[in-house]
Amino acid sequence: MIRAEIITIGDEILYGQITDTNTQWISAELDKIGIRTVRKSSVGDTEEAILQIFNEASQRADLVIVTGGLGPTKDDITKKTFCKYFGSSLEIHPQALIDLTAFFKKRGREVTGLNKGQAELPTNATYIENTMGTAPGMWFEHEGVVYISMPGVPYEMKGLMTLSLLPKIQEHFKTPVIFHKVIRTVGIGESLLAEMIDEWEDALPSHIKLAYLPSMGSVKLRLTGFGDNIDTLEQEVEAEFQKVLPIIQEFVYGFGNDELEEVVGRLLKEKGLTVSVAESCTGGYLGHQFTKVAGSSAYFMGGILSYSNEVKINQLGVKAETLAKFGAVSEETVIEMSENIRKLCNTSFGLATSGIAGPDGGTPDKPVGTIWIAIASEHQTITKKLQLGGFREQNIHLTAINILNLLRKTWL
Repeated sequence: MIRAEIITIGDEILYGQITDTNTQWISAELDKIGIRTVRKSSVGDTEEAILQIFNEASQRADLVIVTGGLGPTKDDITKKTFCKYFGSSLEIHPQALIDLTAFFKKRGREVTGLNKGQAELPTNATYIENTMGTAPGMWFEHEGVVYISMPGVPYEMKGLMTLSLLPKIQEHFKTPVIFHKVIRTVGIGESLLAEMIDEWEDALPSHIKLAYLPSMGSVKLRLTGFGDNIDTLEQEVEAEFQKVLPIIQEFVYGFGNDELEEVVGRLLKEKGLTVSVAESCTGGYLGHQFTKVAGSSAYFMGGILSYSNEVKINQLGVKAETLAKFGAVSEETVIEMSENIRKLCNTSFGLATSGIAGPDGGTPDKPVGTIWIAIASEHQTITKKLQLGGFREQNIHLTAINILNLLRKTWL
């Protein structure tokens, strides 16, 4: 296995002034070609810190990828630090200057003295053209380790990686063939899922690895095969896939890049069914899960955001006596909400949510995270009580996941 370390340089990252999205993208792309990222690091714009992280990375990685610090201003010191690390010096690279001049000319500008410095590279660097900006990429080989330096601007970095560096990395390291297959599950936690498939996981061939990728409310299982032949790998991974699927079938909602709301929408559309929502604690988030999917107008008709009791009564038609006797967070209330919204919108299903999302509003009988959900059809209304706890955003998100999954499992 080829090991990689990704280093981001810049005080602005450490201070939280910008979000580092580069390392996530780079590590995902490296994973696709069979290179394992073993460490991600961020350092400020100081020579001492950069040199230290270079020394450390060289001891644990075969490939060190660096982004940031390549601008024309004095605070961008990455190239000078590379010179000190390798014992080299900066010189104008002829091809870099030609490309830089063409870049500015295309935009009706002349290369200034400050920008001309962008064409200066360490003498031991292999020049990598950046067609999307002025800071070139650089490739170094030193004591068995490859170092790559790129600008930190995400679209420039992605352009360099995609057009030039990923093919060059694959050629240099003779990377193995890699194949992924992903199973998407919902309604079961990571630890319980691991217990269910423990024996199957232990019996996996050594060249096929399993990764658990949990997120809020769901868990992805990723099978990854490594080898020399893609067709053989696909067959072997598929064989293992078919072994595990029957064990966890009740929790599987999709594969690959499937999202729960997309799967539910696809099933509604295939069956010619429609849905509407009456939301309280989710505050429009459930409706958003439907409408963020392209083509959702075929099955999502609309809804009412009944956050207050007045709206529940006046617009949604919930009985005042129901609210007075049982409260807004109750099975009785969500039954009326779901049944009334279904009738108002003339849909196959009416979905309702009401609960205490937090952080305040809980009582001993109904603590924060107490949620009632309901789904009404023409012939039946089903309900479920959730005890979530946690944070407000988490409770809202998990409520939406639970009701989408209840709809999928019960009627779709």
